[in-house]
Amino acid sequence: MRPTSTTTRRRASVAALSVIALLGAACGGGDDDEGSTSEGDDTPVEEGTPSYGGEVVYGLEAENQGGWCLPEGQLAISGIQVAKTIYDTLTAPNEDGDYVPFLAETVEPNEDFTQWTIMLREGIKFHDGTDLTAQVVKNNIDAWRGAYEGRSPLLFLFVFENIASVDLVDDMSLTITTNEPWPALPAYLYYEGRVGIIAQAQLDDPDTCDTNLIGTGPFELEDWVVNDFLSATRNESYWQTDSEGNQLPYLDKITYRPFIEENARSNALLSGQLNALHTNDGEMIDQLNSEAEAGNITIWQSDEYSEVSYVMFNSSKPPFDNKNARQAVAHAMDRDEINSVRFLDVMEMASGPFAPGSVGYLEDTGFPETDLEAAQGFADAYEAEAGQPLEFTMTIYGSVSTQQTVQLIKQQLEAVGVTMNIESIDQAQQINTALGNEWQSQYWRNHPGGDPDLQYIWWNSESPVNFGKFNDPEIDDLLARGRTSSDADERREIYEELNREFADELYNVWTNWSKWTIATATDVKGVFGPDLPDGSGPFPGLATGNPVSGMWIQQ
Repeated sequence: MRPTSTTTRRRASVAALSVIALLGAACGGGDDDEGSTSEGDDTPVEEGTPSYGGEVVYGLEAENQGGWCLPEGQLAISGIQVAKTIYDTLTAPNEDGDYVPFLAETVEPNEDFTQWTIMLREGIKFHDGTDLTAQVVKNNIDAWRGAYEGRSPLLFLFVFENIASVDLVDDMSLTITTNEPWPALPAYLYYEGRVGIIAQAQLDDPDTCDTNLIGTGPFELEDWVVNDFLSATRNESYWQTDSEGNQLPYLDKITYRPFIEENARSNALLSGQLNALHTNDGEMIDQLNSEAEAGNITIWQSDEYSEVSYVMFNSSKPPFDNKNARQAVAHAMDRDEINSVRFLDVMEMASGPFAPGSVGYLEDTGFPETDLEAAQGFADAYEAEAGQPLEFTMTIYGSVSTQQTVQLIKQQLEAVGVTMNIESIDQAQQINTALGNEWQSQYWRNHPGGDPDLQYIWWNSESPVNFGKFNDPEIDDLLARGRTSSDADERREIYEELNREFADELYNVWTNWSKWTIATATDVKGVFGPDLPDGSGPFPGLATGNPVSGMWIQQ
């Protein structure tokens, strides 16, 4: 489906929403008009001619405590959203999900996809006035892969381990040589918006690389007060223009404010403290849709290239190193009840990690339906083997919404004698906790749509960021074959088979595909962004944030 937006008129007084939020997403319809708006009946209307000026104050779901030294960053959606504001990437996804040159003028492979030549656009400058050159780009890529002195990547060290070398051709061109054929490399040069190119001064900053933000992006850092706000002002020398040749961005300023609780974020929008926010909260989306229909806000939504929410098992330790334990939980969980009670029946339940439209998606993967009799049998089998009843702890990001969702899961499991304890932690701790081994299960959200090879590091048995720590030779083989294949039909079959293997082994219990939603004041336009430099339309997904260069305020 294409993205939709629902435009309505703001009333003079707006009642605050009372929202019980949840970790999850909503699903809904769309039309075929990219970046269009619609009234309550989904009739497209024109947005009008963009105008310059104004400030957008944007509510985020969390603060990015670790800052933006991108080679070492561990960014969730809020951190990626800010990164897209300050930095540009070498490639970017377009309306068809293809990765096209962005900072790069061209990205071309050799015949067997083991060497890629990147030619950069001329005349692009960083916010500190220095030039974008092949040397700076090489240094960034080397920093991602752990080959640049002074930078110590964690996640990217494994993301980019397939790169053998990066070599300069001239001042504006470089080559990347890989250890094996890598047709998906252009997708990695975007990597969900996480790999913006940072200036040499930031890259070499030994003390404040995480706070000294210098990119080529549409906005320049003005100030950051942790847990309060981050503000950025218009880059007057930005290189990109819109389809009419007008320089971007349109806004004078954008300010981000973290609101962890969903109801606080929505109340801030409706009371005028914010004029934009993002959410993937089903109950909040349902009520925001009502506010849009009533004439108070605009809703921008997309169910394309979605990520998935799920219960993630640590398959390397008890109890979930035992398949009977995984089967007991999977069969006992009633995902339809979760959708009805917690998500108000607005979500689409997931059959696997690949959302509709993604390579590898299957409507029926063989993922088990709720079956309490089968669940009881698996729980009894586990108890017979382990010598004790099935009991485990689920670690969660401790928002009220998530707590209420997992409390429902806890109740469902109790029906078959399975005890689930709940441990709450801060969102900033989640990745570090998952990297360790002192946990049994987590409520998780990951795997946004794009080239399926982007999931390689999350599932390969030798990867330290295979958080679930499963060791599955079949999955390893499928990932290896999918990585090196350039045949579209072959890759589709490979990833469909990988989807079935997940359904059989139950390393995760998929709950729902997320539908990220951006709600704005009715005078805020252009959320999906302008056309890309090659003339293709903007990417319709919102799972890793939205571009801000094309946002504007109707004057």
